[in-house]
Amino acid sequence: MLCPDCQRNLPWAQGKPAERKLEFVDLCTAPLWYQDEVRQSHHRYKFSGVRAYARPYATLMAQCVADRLQGQFDVISWVPLSRKRLRSRGYDQSRLLAERLAQQLDMPCKPMLKKIRDTKAQSGLKGESERRANVLGAYVPLPSLQMRGERVLLVDDVVTTGATLSECARILRGAGAERVVCVTLAMAGVDGKT
Repeated sequence: MLCPDCQRNLPWAQGKPAERKLEFVDLCTAPLWYQDEVRQSHHRYKFSGVRAYARPYATLMAQCVADRLQGQFDVISWVPLSRKRLRSRGYDQSRLLAERLAQQLDMPCKPMLKKIRDTKAQSGLKGESERRANVLGAYVPLPSLQMRGERVLLVDDVVTTGATLSECARILRGAGAERVVCVTLAMAGVDGKT
């Protein structure tokens, strides 16, 4: 699904730097670094309504999962948007990615979390401590959630410092998840920058 130029020139996230440990997360990975064309493409997907990108993005993520997370999860879920953000955007970009990824991997996908507080955009905050404070208490498990030992693949679009994924994984583990691994389309550098 990629042209030959993209195959050659995209900033592929490879090796150990592309496998990050986060608090409450066993492993987080992504197929691409969040820079240049990837950032521009992601902005079109997230902010300009180009939902069709979910399919090729999920294909890249599926290959990444097959390479790095195979056999480490039983179910797929996603980092949800707040009700207010969902109304303004019209779709949940991470849910689309999770559902397309689940189709490609032939795995179950279900909602597990609810965002109960509309937070400031993480991209507008400086530093890990500010980002952690912003998401603390913003997510809760769905009331019907039964997790007893489930291993979850949590999907989001981009990981920078990992504060959002860590908070969501903390909630899932508190609800009984045995293991949480994460995949995103793209990953910022270890310092949260590109």
